[in-house]
Amino acid sequence: MLQDLGFTSEQTTDTPILVAIGGNSLISTGQRGTIEEQMDNATITSRYIVALVKQGHNVVITHGNGPQVGAQLIRSELSSSQVYALPLDACGASTQGEMGYVLQNALHAELSSEGLKKNVVTILTQVVVDEKDPAFTAPTKPVGPFYSKEIAEQRKRELGWQIVEDAARGYRRVVPSPQPLEIVELDAIEQCVRHGMIVIAIGGGGIPVIRKNGRYHGVEAVIDKDRASALLARKLHLKTFVISTATDRVYLHYKKPQQRALTRLTLQQAQQYLLEGHFPPGSMGPKIEAAIDFLSYGGEQVIITNPENLVNAVLSDAGTHISG
Repeated sequence: MLQDLGFTSEQTTDTPILVAIGGNSLISTGQRGTIEEQMDNATITSRYIVALVKQGHNVVITHGNGPQVGAQLIRSELSSSQVYALPLDACGASTQGEMGYVLQNALHAELSSEGLKKNVVTILTQVVVDEKDPAFTAPTKPVGPFYSKEIAEQRKRELGWQIVEDAARGYRRVVPSPQPLEIVELDAIEQCVRHGMIVIAIGGGGIPVIRKNGRYHGVEAVIDKDRASALLARKLHLKTFVISTATDRVYLHYKKPQQRALTRLTLQQAQQYLLEGHFPPGSMGPKIEAAIDFLSYGGEQVIITNPENLVNAVLSDAGTHISG
């Protein structure tokens, strides 16, 4: 592990931190999500990352892939009569490569403009889950496009999909979201971090796989990227785990008249607020759960903020800081 590794003259002494960015950070509201749009958005994200590098941090980047994997599923479905269809795990792998390319390209350009020489690498990451995880009997994670009732029922009948209704937008497929247990490529990630590279890993929460008869097999599931990121930060023995999201801070009573910003929290306070139902499962809940997991296993601090405040949050007191 990193804390046990000796550094040679070719290795970095920078402080490594993990920054988890959302899949929506590359596709803004109202955009189609073209590669050109994603490149432009990645340039902005890269400026914040490189600013942290200039401050002496070696950065591990993880990211969501919700919009991208949704688009991949639509492409696969529309072209299924002409070319082979892609299962969900392969779609996840494909978007890891796509988004890694976009981020690497932007980071290289920003590093060059700052006169910094640093390798950037994307590691296609598989994450082991338990095939007996209760999530497989109760799928809850929406993926892919919305369907009419007729088409949704056809997909359910022909493909065995689980379908849920969204009263405003139609019907949608849901898949399991099991807990991440192991990171298959952990050693490779460690080696790259050890040698001072900016590492992009755990894209979309990682490709979910189960271990059977000495082999890894992909499964139709989606792992929460913040939970997977917390696992990676733990396994790398990092002190700081940063979650970049849509809000500048964590709030109680979010978007209600009594809304209150939280600037500093203890682990116990975060656990209590979660139990009281302040953080919904579909928004801040998984991020707080990931923070609790990271801190419970020895992490020192979790920072939650938006991209614009990322640097100030790491260097000072912007955002919400949760400590163990």
